[in-house]
Formats: sequence, C-alpha cells, structure tokens
Amino acid sequence: MLRPTVWPPRSRSRRLRAAVAQQRWPMQHIIGLGSAPIALFGTREQKERFLAPAARGDYLAAFGLTEAHAGSDAGATRTAAVLDGDEWVINGSKMWITNAPIAGHIIVTAVTDRERGKKGISALIVPRATPGMSFGKHESKMGLRGSVTAAISFDNVRVPKNNLLGERGRGFIQFLQVLDGGRIGIAAMAVGLAQAAYEAALRYARERETFGKAIGTYQSVANMIADMDVALETARTMVYRAAWLKDQGRPFTREAAVAKLYASEAAERVCRDAIQVFGGYGYSQEFAVERLYRDVRLLTIGEGTSEILRGVIARSVLGALD
Repeated sequence: MLRPTVWPPRSRSRRLRAAVAQQRWPMQHIIGLGSAPIALFGTREQKERFLAPAARGDYLAAFGLTEAHAGSDAGATRTAAVLDGDEWVINGSKMWITNAPIAGHIIVTAVTDRERGKKGISALIVPRATPGMSFGKHESKMGLRGSVTAAISFDNVRVPKNNLLGERGRGFIQFLQVLDGGRIGIAAMAVGLAQAAYEAALRYARERETFGKAIGTYQSVANMIADMDVALETARTMVYRAAWLKDQGRPFTREAAVAKLYASEAAERVCRDAIQVFGGYGYSQEFAVERLYRDVRLLTIGEGTSEILRGVIARSVLGALD
C-alpha cells in the first residue's frame, strides 16, 4: 500500500484518503462528492440521517450537478426548486451522475431564486426512491465501466423544507468548495492508475526479450520508464502537498487545481507509454494496461477539465486584469 511518509496521517486526514485513493479504490463518491457537502454544510440532523450511513458504507451517495447545458459552466443550472409550504418541489434533469440509480441520497443543485443568477442556486438532499425521480440508462462508457453513471429526471419531486443544505442561495459557492476537495481525490486516483501502469510496464521491460536481451536495455524503452518514474514522483508530491494544505485549514484551491491538472495529464501519458512498452499486447484486453488507459482518460475531464483548471491557476497567479 502507498503511504504518506512525510506527514503522520490522522483519522480524518485528507492525506490518508489520498493514499487510499491511489489504490484505485472507488472512494470518490462514497466519502467524496456525494457526502462532502453534508459534512461541510449540513445540520446535525442531516449528518445523522444521511452522512452517517454513507460513512459506514451502508450505501453510496451521489452529487447531481451536471446538466445538458451546465457542464463546465455550472452556473447555467436550469433545474429548479420552488418552496411549496414545508416542501421543496424540484423539476429538471441532470446527466452523467455517478451512482445515481443506486445512491442512498443525492445532493442536487437547483435554482431557487432565478433572478439572482448564480446567487440563486441552492443545494438539496434528495433521498433514494423519492416519488417523481427517475433514471436514464446506465451509460456505456469508454472506461470506469464498473461505476454506474446515468441521467436523472425530476418531475415534481418533493422533499422536506429542512432538506435544504446550508443557506438558500449558497449552492454555487458550496459546490466550488466541494470540487476543490474532490480534485485532490481525482489527482490521487490518477496517481494510482499511473502507478499500476508503471509497475506493469517495468515488469514487462525486464522480462520481455527481443534480439536476445530484455527490452529495458534499449534506450528508447528505458527513457519511457524513466519519464514514467519522474511523472509519478512529481504528481504524488503535488497530491500530498494539496492534501496537507487542506488538512491545515489553509487555502488550497490553486494547489488542488495544479495537482489535478498535472496528475491527470501525467497519468494519461504514463498509461499511454505503458501500452507502447507492451507493443501489440498492450492493445489487447488480455493485459491490464489497456483498461488502465481507458479508465484514466476521464480524469482530464471530470471535476474540472484541464482547460478550466488552467484558467483557475492563471487567475490565481495573475489576479484580476480587467
């Protein structure tokens, strides 16, 4: 198991979670996006009802943010919630929602005050099997096929007034904070996928022989192995630094973006080069590097595309230039 060796992990340490995520365990939506909003902004009652069972592993949770017209531009959310007496009535749809059909609860962003723009978006907790909520087909994806991903439709879905998460109109600010933390998890996941590809390529470079000697003795292959090692060490250090800052309660938005951007792109290169080391075998489903390459491809897209993250980083260092 990969362990954070620089800082001693605490029971709630983000560094420990990062180390676990590097093992490619499906934790991101168990203790991540689907539950982090409740941990950060929920009332005591909400934590007892929804966070506790998710933390125990009784069920998975989901985070309903993305829509057909609101991907990177999450402020363009169209799903709406109207207060009717003691209940919120939700109408709209979400797409690409991980765990949606099997989640015990879903955090849903919805417009509660349309005239206020982004400041009119709120977050609501929708329990499983709530009438009016339905799901699309399990999307057939390029990778991460063991993860259920589906669209959600809300047709006059009613939830109690006290299922509002945090303050009304603070949903946009809330999910930006949640995504900052989630990016550390995605970066750690990228390191885990890259580590597996690197180890497979390293073994193969030592064992596979051509022209009477191991292919690792050829400079072209050896250079790829060296580049993989450098990328992994750099990405892992970035992940631990961002996690450490979060643990310390210090600003980490830029560092999380840097870690996620670098680790996801580096992991894609490592997985690609691992296939190259394997040659034709690497293109076959008989070897794990083929699956690793498909799985890692999402990580430059989900929870902030590389393009969005470059914008986040640029603004953090340049400041406001308008």
